[in-house]
Amino acid sequence: MSRGDRNRNARLARLRALVLADNAIVGIDLADRKQMVVVTDHDSKVLARKTFRCRAWDLGAALDWAAQRAAGAGFAGVTVACEPTGHRWRVLGQLAADRGMAFVCVQPSMTSWSRRAEDLTCDKTDEKDAVLIARLTAQLRCYIPEPVDETWGRLRHLGARREQVIVEMVSQIQQLRALLECVWPAALHTARQPFRSRTWVAAMSVICDRDGGDLARTRRLGLARLEQAVRREITRRGGQKPSLRIVGNLFTALDDPAGVSAHRRGALERVQLLLGDWAENQRRLTDTEARMINVLNELGLTDLVTSITGISAVGAAAILAETGDPARFTTARAVVKHAGLAPREKLSGTFTGRTKLTGQGRPGLRLAAWRAVWGAQRANPVYAARYRHLTGRETNKLTPTQAQAAIAATILRHLHAVVTTGKRWDPQTATHGTRPASTLIPVAA
Repeated sequence: MSRGDRNRNARLARLRALVLADNAIVGIDLADRKQMVVVTDHDSKVLARKTFRCRAWDLGAALDWAAQRAAGAGFAGVTVACEPTGHRWRVLGQLAADRGMAFVCVQPSMTSWSRRAEDLTCDKTDEKDAVLIARLTAQLRCYIPEPVDETWGRLRHLGARREQVIVEMVSQIQQLRALLECVWPAALHTARQPFRSRTWVAAMSVICDRDGGDLARTRRLGLARLEQAVRREITRRGGQKPSLRIVGNLFTALDDPAGVSAHRRGALERVQLLLGDWAENQRRLTDTEARMINVLNELGLTDLVTSITGISAVGAAAILAETGDPARFTTARAVVKHAGLAPREKLSGTFTGRTKLTGQGRPGLRLAAWRAVWGAQRANPVYAARYRHLTGRETNKLTPTQAQAAIAATILRHLHAVVTTGKRWDPQTATHGTRPASTLIPVAA
């Protein structure tokens, strides 16, 4: 058998341990106030059906009812199945665990495809979906959800908060750029990367806060006094000293007439408010990342994940917040597939199609791994060599973006390896795997 056959057989065995042959299957289509519950056998014959008008936390009575109907039909127990919709599936999983019931989930995409294959229509009702969920479970077309763990759960929630703050910060930067391009475009050219310059941000805060958009009043203040005000603002923000070149450029830009002058005062007032919101989000981001690092310390993973050159504790925590405990994945390739970074083969007879990434799985994990590439590719010699090899080889040369996607998948595999084995990252092993030294082949060969 191939390695894929062995992995597939092992996965089916784990699912069969939950979907026992002497268990009835309880398929539940979850909603806000209406819960459709069906009890079926393994041929998806409906043994009982009932609609419960209740919230998810009140489904305990539904599970007790289903267990009674299954026992009346001669089954030893039940396996509860649902789609992972919103937060309700976690509530249902807790209620099933409290009663000692097996619990699995069915991907909504599987239900959608099965719905179309059912009668070649696009009909969708709660009654039909509950039966389809039970049928897919009987066919083992389901998966074991992530186990409940307090520490890993905290990391996942912190990762979600970090992503939310980052999205807000990016939106605020785009708004700042759009406003300044409209009313004062010269300000954007006073620094090479204005939104990464502490001096530029401090100077804009002083200009917008002090004069409320009246640039002529700031001009009358004079360059020396503006430098003093910016220096005080820099110190208040935790910096040491400003870049006088940027301050001078901004002072010169005060006389630039370009822009919609009628909107300048109102737009600069919005800029002032956005700068305050942006500063608050930076504080929230710093606090959230510190909390995530503390969780890594509690898990004892900080030293392991940062042993990978170029991977920071925050970057690793962002990835692990999306994966959960990597030990729940049997192989490193399973993590890559979960991120949608696994190649999709197209082979039939003598035909070989173009290989692309699946793009399925968890988009947040794919994004976290992609962000980690930019620092790791420059700092890590193994990743840098792999990038040069993939973009410079004679056959099957990859574009820079494709090579970076391959490195993102490599980072996920290496994180899985160091966390599950408890061994620090080793560049020699990362380059050549576990083959004997006599058979090692250079990466760029």
